Amino acid sequence: MLLLFTITVVYSALLIRPSFGEPSVHSSNGTFAVSLPLTLYNGGFYDISEFNITTLARDYRGSLVTSSTTLVPLILGGATATLRHNMSISLEQAATSDLSHLLFMDSEFEVNAHLRLVYAKVFPFEISFNTSMPWGAPFANLTLGEIMVAPVNITHFQVSIPVSFENHSFLEMSGLIGLEIVDYTNNVVGTSSNSFIAPPGSPSETTVEILMTGNPANIREAHLSFQTPYFSYGPVVMSLV
Repeated sequence: MLLLFTITVVYSALLIRPSFGEPSVHSSNGTFAVSLPLTLYNGGFYDISEFNITTLARDYRGSLVTSSTTLVPLILGGATATLRHNMSISLEQAATSDLSHLLFMDSEFEVNAHLRLVYAKVFPFEISFNTSMPWGAPFANLTLGEIMVAPVNITHFQVSIPVSFENHSFLEMSGLIGLEIVDYTNNVVGTSSNSFIAPPGSPSETTVEILMTGNPANIREAHLSFQTPYFSYGPVVMSLV
């Protein structure tokens, strides 16, 4: 009986057919979700229990970006289970952690996937594999253009600073760009803000007009901040020298 059980288990295990569909990307409320469809056909005589798929995505520094687990308690012998494994990344979470570089830098995540199950309630089985997933930054190639200065009176100047970036994400970005200009003594000599909008996959350029006091030749750097419906972030310090 033990030999017969072992033979039928091995034979049945060979009839398990997993198949992966094309992943899809969705975005909502500042969260990106990658959905991976999976179909598991259990063509053998015995049940699959505790089927578990876990994925961990890490950035180029090895920092954990997101982790996700999908569990199917039972797949009967001869049955087919269809499920979707979802991995999500929140821009709000990225903006308030050491993952803030994801707002400005395109990247490629290393994804570690682990599949585990118990077959015939006796035999555990586990397999792991690695893959990669591209990441498009919402504020990629953030750049300050050439500064234009026009005198207003003896003590004040009108400073115009173009701000441009490319939205490489799947989410429309909109909100306010705040900008402070700082002189060589670390004093803020002018501040202003301007609205922006950038549909997915498109560039955006806006010019921030600032009324400043003092000598424009003393301007050292700009401090940028971003306010969107999904998150706030700043300052981003950029040299103007």
